[in-house]
Amino acid sequence: MTIRGPWTHEQALANDVRLHYVAAGDPDDPLVVLLHGFPEFWYSWHDQIPALADAGYRVVAPDMRGYNRSEKPRGVSEYRIEKLVDDVAGLIDHCEAASARVVGHDWGGVVAWETAIRRPEVVDRLAVLNAPHPGRYREALARDPDQWRRSWYALSFQLPGVPEFALGARDGAGVARLLRDTAGSDTFDETDLRRYRGAASRPGALTAAINYYRAAFREGLGEEARTLIGGGRPDRTVRVPTLLLWGDDDPALGTALSRGLERWVPDLRVEHFPDATHWLQNDRPEAVSDRLASFFEG
Repeated sequence: MTIRGPWTHEQALANDVRLHYVAAGDPDDPLVVLLHGFPEFWYSWHDQIPALADAGYRVVAPDMRGYNRSEKPRGVSEYRIEKLVDDVAGLIDHCEAASARVVGHDWGGVVAWETAIRRPEVVDRLAVLNAPHPGRYREALARDPDQWRRSWYALSFQLPGVPEFALGARDGAGVARLLRDTAGSDTFDETDLRRYRGAASRPGALTAAINYYRAAFREGLGEEARTLIGGGRPDRTVRVPTLLLWGDDDPALGTALSRGLERWVPDLRVEHFPDATHWLQNDRPEAVSDRLASFFEG
Protein backbone atom coordinates (compact mmCIF):
# COMPACT_ATOMS: atom_id res chain seq x y z
CA MET A 1 0.00 0.00 0.00
CA THR A 2 1.38 3.41 -0.99
CA ILE A 3 1.37 5.96 1.82
CA ARG A 4 0.34 9.28 0.35
CA GLY A 5 1.36 12.70 1.63
CA PRO A 6 3.25 15.85 0.66
CA TRP A 7 5.97 13.76 -0.97
CA THR A 8 6.59 11.62 -4.04
CA HIS A 9 7.65 7.98 -4.20
CA GLU A 10 10.78 7.41 -6.28
CA GLN A 11 13.34 4.72 -7.16
CA ALA A 12 17.12 4.95 -7.34
CA LEU A 13 19.83 2.53 -8.39
CA ALA A 14 22.50 3.29 -5.82
CA ASN A 15 25.61 1.16 -5.36
CA ASP A 16 24.00 -1.48 -7.62
CA VAL A 17 21.00 -1.82 -5.29
CA ARG A 18 17.51 -0.56 -6.07
CA LEU A 19 16.32 1.75 -3.31
CA HIS A 20 12.82 3.07 -2.86
CA TYR A 21 12.64 6.55 -1.36
CA VAL A 22 10.25 9.41 -0.80
CA ALA A 23 11.18 12.97 -1.70
CA ALA A 24 9.82 16.43 -0.98
CA GLY A 25 10.94 19.98 -1.64
CA ASP A 26 12.49 21.78 -4.57
CA PRO A 27 15.17 19.69 -6.35
CA ASP A 28 17.36 22.79 -6.51
CA ASP A 29 17.36 23.24 -2.73
CA PRO A 30 20.16 21.84 -0.52
CA LEU A 31 19.83 18.08 -0.04
CA VAL A 32 18.88 16.40 3.24
CA VAL A 33 19.03 12.59 3.53
CA LEU A 34 17.06 10.95 6.37
CA LEU A 35 18.12 7.41 7.36
CA HIS A 36 15.73 5.29 9.43
CA GLY A 37 16.51 2.58 11.95
CA PHE A 38 15.30 -0.89 12.99
CA PRO A 39 12.54 -2.05 12.57
CA GLU A 40 11.32 1.04 10.72
CA PHE A 41 11.22 2.31 7.14
CA TRP A 42 11.13 5.76 5.52
CA TYR A 43 7.83 6.48 7.30
CA SER A 44 9.61 7.06 10.62
CA TRP A 45 10.41 10.55 9.26
CA HIS A 46 6.88 11.38 8.06
CA ASP A 47 6.70 14.43 10.35
CA GLN A 48 10.16 15.75 9.46
CA ILE A 49 9.90 15.34 5.66
CA PRO A 50 7.35 18.14 5.02
CA ALA A 51 8.73 20.33 7.82
CA LEU A 52 12.25 20.31 6.38
CA ALA A 53 10.96 20.77 2.84
CA ASP A 54 9.04 23.84 4.04
CA ALA A 55 12.27 25.09 5.63
CA GLY A 56 13.94 25.16 2.22
CA TYR A 57 15.50 21.73 1.69
CA ARG A 58 15.22 18.91 -0.80
CA VAL A 59 14.41 16.00 1.50
CA VAL A 60 15.02 12.36 0.60
CA ALA A 61 14.11 9.50 2.95
CA PRO A 62 14.99 6.02 1.63
CA ASP A 63 13.91 2.60 2.65
CA MET A 64 17.39 1.41 3.48
CA ARG A 65 18.81 -1.67 1.79
CA GLY A 66 16.62 -4.67 2.64
CA TYR A 67 13.72 -2.71 4.12
CA ASN A 68 10.13 -2.33 2.93
CA ARG A 69 10.11 -1.62 -0.83
CA SER A 70 13.88 -1.52 -1.38
CA GLU A 71 15.84 -4.42 -2.83
CA LYS A 72 16.82 -7.23 -0.45
CA PRO A 73 20.16 -8.76 -1.45
CA ARG A 74 20.74 -12.25 -0.06
CA GLY A 75 23.46 -13.02 2.45
CA VAL A 76 24.82 -11.43 5.60
CA SER A 77 27.82 -9.99 3.77
CA GLU A 78 25.50 -7.79 1.70
CA TYR A 79 24.78 -5.75 4.85
CA ARG A 80 28.32 -4.86 5.84
CA ILE A 81 28.77 -1.26 6.90
CA GLU A 82 30.86 -0.29 3.88
CA LYS A 83 28.01 -1.34 1.58
CA LEU A 84 25.51 0.67 3.61
CA VAL A 85 27.77 3.73 3.48
CA ASP A 86 28.18 3.35 -0.28
CA ASP A 87 24.38 3.18 -0.60
CA VAL A 88 24.15 6.62 1.01
CA ALA A 89 26.86 8.05 -1.22
CA GLY A 90 25.17 6.51 -4.25
CA LEU A 91 21.81 7.99 -3.31
CA ILE A 92 23.36 11.45 -2.93
CA ASP A 93 24.91 11.06 -6.37
CA HIS A 94 21.57 9.89 -7.79
CA CYS A 95 20.06 13.13 -6.50
CA GLU A 96 22.70 15.01 -8.51
CA ALA A 97 24.26 16.51 -5.41
CA ALA A 98 27.91 16.52 -4.43
CA SER A 99 27.07 16.29 -0.74
CA ALA A 100 24.17 16.41 1.72
CA ARG A 101 23.11 17.09 5.25
CA VAL A 102 22.85 13.53 6.56
CA VAL A 103 20.53 12.56 9.42
CA GLY A 104 20.18 9.13 10.98
CA HIS A 105 18.26 7.43 13.77
CA ASP A 106 19.14 4.09 15.41
CA TRP A 107 20.74 1.91 12.68
CA GLY A 108 20.37 4.82 10.29
CA GLY A 109 22.38 6.80 12.83
CA VAL A 110 25.14 4.19 12.82
CA VAL A 111 25.28 4.41 9.02
CA ALA A 112 25.24 8.21 9.22
CA TRP A 113 28.19 8.20 11.65
CA GLU A 114 30.12 5.82 9.41
CA THR A 115 29.32 7.84 6.29
CA ALA A 116 30.78 10.96 7.92
CA ILE A 117 33.84 8.94 9.01
CA ARG A 118 34.46 7.03 5.77
CA ARG A 119 33.07 9.41 3.15
CA PRO A 120 33.37 12.90 4.67
CA GLU A 121 33.33 14.51 1.25
CA VAL A 122 29.63 13.66 0.82
CA VAL A 123 28.51 14.98 4.24
CA ASP A 124 28.05 18.71 4.83
CA ARG A 125 26.61 18.37 8.30
CA LEU A 126 25.75 15.33 10.40
CA ALA A 127 22.78 14.91 12.74
CA VAL A 128 22.20 11.72 14.75
CA LEU A 129 19.29 10.64 16.95
CA ASN A 130 19.79 7.94 19.58
CA ALA A 131 22.65 6.13 17.91
CA PRO A 132 26.12 5.82 19.43
CA HIS A 133 29.34 6.89 17.80
CA PRO A 134 31.02 3.56 16.88
CA GLY A 135 34.14 4.26 18.91
CA ARG A 136 32.16 5.17 22.02
CA TYR A 137 29.87 2.15 21.64
CA ARG A 138 32.79 -0.26 21.37
CA GLU A 139 34.34 1.36 24.44
CA ALA A 140 31.08 1.01 26.40
CA LEU A 141 30.69 -2.65 25.48
CA ALA A 142 34.20 -3.31 26.75
CA ARG A 143 33.80 -1.44 30.06
CA ASP A 144 30.15 -0.86 30.96
CA PRO A 145 28.11 -3.80 32.31
CA ASP A 146 24.92 -1.73 32.07
CA GLN A 147 25.35 -1.28 28.32
CA TRP A 148 26.09 -4.98 27.92
CA ARG A 149 22.77 -5.70 29.66
CA ARG A 150 20.96 -3.27 27.40
CA SER A 151 22.54 -4.77 24.27
CA TRP A 152 21.60 -8.41 24.92
CA TYR A 153 19.07 -8.37 22.09
CA ALA A 154 21.82 -7.81 19.51
CA LEU A 155 23.41 -11.10 20.57
CA SER A 156 20.07 -12.91 20.31
CA PHE A 157 19.81 -11.62 16.74
CA GLN A 158 22.79 -13.78 15.80
CA LEU A 159 20.62 -16.92 16.05
CA PRO A 160 19.49 -18.10 12.62
CA GLY A 161 15.75 -17.79 12.06
CA VAL A 162 14.76 -17.22 15.69
CA PRO A 163 14.40 -13.41 15.71
CA GLU A 164 12.61 -13.50 12.34
CA PHE A 165 10.02 -15.86 13.80
CA ALA A 166 9.65 -13.91 17.05
CA LEU A 167 9.12 -10.59 15.28
CA GLY A 168 7.35 -11.76 12.15
CA ALA A 169 4.74 -14.23 13.45
CA ARG A 170 1.10 -13.22 13.00
CA ASP A 171 1.86 -10.61 10.34
CA GLY A 172 4.54 -8.79 12.26
CA ALA A 173 2.85 -8.71 15.65
CA GLY A 174 6.25 -8.90 17.31
CA VAL A 175 7.35 -5.72 15.55
CA ALA A 176 4.31 -3.88 16.86
CA ARG A 177 4.94 -5.23 20.35
CA LEU A 178 8.58 -4.13 20.27
CA LEU A 179 7.59 -0.61 19.26
CA ARG A 180 4.74 -0.41 21.76
CA ASP A 181 6.81 -1.74 24.68
CA THR A 182 9.74 0.63 24.15
CA ALA A 183 7.80 3.81 23.27
CA GLY A 184 5.66 6.29 25.12
CA SER A 185 1.92 5.79 25.34
CA ASP A 186 1.30 8.39 22.62
CA THR A 187 4.31 7.72 20.39
CA PHE A 188 2.65 5.38 17.88
CA ASP A 189 -1.03 5.03 17.05
CA GLU A 190 -2.67 1.97 15.51
CA THR A 191 -2.16 3.30 11.97
CA ASP A 192 1.57 3.68 12.63
CA LEU A 193 1.85 0.17 14.05
CA ARG A 194 -0.10 -1.32 11.15
CA ARG A 195 2.25 0.35 8.67
CA TYR A 196 5.36 -0.87 10.46
CA ARG A 197 3.94 -4.39 10.60
CA GLY A 198 3.17 -4.27 6.90
CA ALA A 199 6.66 -3.11 5.96
CA ALA A 200 8.31 -5.78 8.12
CA SER A 201 6.06 -8.49 6.68
CA ARG A 202 7.27 -8.03 3.12
CA PRO A 203 9.10 -11.20 1.97
CA GLY A 204 12.72 -11.15 3.12
CA ALA A 205 12.47 -7.83 4.95
CA LEU A 206 13.03 -9.07 8.49
CA THR A 207 15.96 -11.29 7.55
CA ALA A 208 17.55 -8.36 5.72
CA ALA A 209 17.00 -6.01 8.67
CA ILE A 210 18.44 -8.48 11.17
CA ASN A 211 21.39 -9.11 8.87
CA TYR A 212 22.56 -5.58 9.74
CA TYR A 213 23.21 -6.90 13.26
CA ARG A 214 24.74 -10.14 12.04
CA ALA A 215 27.12 -8.37 9.67
CA ALA A 216 28.11 -5.86 12.36
CA PHE A 217 28.86 -8.67 14.83
CA ARG A 218 31.12 -10.43 12.32
CA GLU A 219 32.85 -7.19 11.37
CA GLY A 220 33.45 -6.46 15.05
CA LEU A 221 35.11 -9.84 15.55
CA GLY A 222 37.27 -9.20 12.50
CA GLU A 223 38.33 -5.81 13.80
CA GLU A 224 39.28 -7.32 17.15
CA ALA A 225 41.40 -9.94 15.37
CA ARG A 226 43.18 -7.31 13.27
CA THR A 227 43.91 -5.28 16.42
CA LEU A 228 45.33 -8.30 18.23
CA ILE A 229 47.83 -8.95 15.43
CA GLY A 230 48.95 -5.32 15.43
CA GLY A 231 46.66 -3.71 12.91
CA GLY A 232 45.42 -0.99 15.27
CA ARG A 233 42.00 0.62 15.47
CA PRO A 234 40.58 2.46 12.45
CA ASP A 235 40.35 6.23 12.64
CA ARG A 236 36.83 7.13 13.86
CA THR A 237 37.17 10.91 13.71
CA VAL A 238 34.18 12.92 12.44
CA ARG A 239 35.37 16.12 10.80
CA VAL A 240 32.04 17.79 9.97
CA PRO A 241 29.76 19.82 12.28
CA THR A 242 27.65 17.33 14.21
CA LEU A 243 24.41 17.48 16.20
CA LEU A 244 23.47 14.62 18.54
CA LEU A 245 19.87 14.52 19.80
CA TRP A 246 19.18 11.99 22.55
CA GLY A 247 15.94 10.72 24.07
CA ASP A 248 17.05 9.73 27.57
CA ASP A 249 14.30 7.15 28.22
CA ASP A 250 15.93 4.62 25.89
CA PRO A 251 15.97 1.03 27.15
CA ALA A 252 18.62 -0.13 24.65
CA LEU A 253 21.12 2.74 24.66
CA GLY A 254 22.18 4.44 27.87
CA THR A 255 22.76 8.17 28.09
CA ALA A 256 26.44 7.50 28.91
CA LEU A 257 26.89 6.83 25.18
CA SER A 258 26.19 10.51 24.50
CA ARG A 259 29.10 11.66 26.68
CA GLY A 260 32.84 11.73 26.09
CA LEU A 261 32.59 12.07 22.31
CA GLU A 262 34.93 15.05 21.92
CA ARG A 263 37.86 12.70 21.23
CA TRP A 264 36.19 11.64 18.00
CA VAL A 265 33.88 14.59 17.23
CA PRO A 266 35.55 17.95 17.86
CA ASP A 267 32.68 20.05 16.43
CA LEU A 268 29.76 18.60 18.41
CA ARG A 269 26.56 19.81 19.99
CA VAL A 270 24.52 17.43 22.18
CA GLU A 271 20.93 17.99 23.27
CA HIS A 272 19.00 15.72 25.62
CA PHE A 273 15.25 15.13 25.80
CA PRO A 274 14.73 13.73 29.31
CA ASP A 275 11.15 12.50 28.78
CA ALA A 276 11.57 11.13 25.25
CA THR A 277 12.20 7.52 24.30
CA HIS A 278 14.42 5.86 21.73
CA TRP A 279 11.88 6.91 19.07
CA LEU A 280 12.77 10.56 19.48
CA GLN A 281 11.54 11.97 16.15
CA ASN A 282 8.15 10.38 16.83
CA ASP A 283 7.98 11.49 20.46
CA ARG A 284 9.01 15.10 19.77
CA PRO A 285 8.35 15.65 16.04
CA GLU A 286 8.13 19.43 16.07
CA ALA A 287 11.14 19.89 18.33
CA VAL A 288 13.27 17.53 16.25
CA SER A 289 12.28 19.26 13.01
CA ASP A 290 13.08 22.66 14.52
CA ARG A 291 16.47 21.54 15.87
CA LEU A 292 17.43 20.03 12.53
CA ALA A 293 16.40 23.08 10.52
CA SER A 294 18.27 25.40 12.86
CA PHE A 295 21.40 23.25 12.76
CA PHE A 296 21.34 23.01 8.98
CA GLU A 297 21.25 26.80 8.71
CA GLY A 298 24.61 26.85 10.46
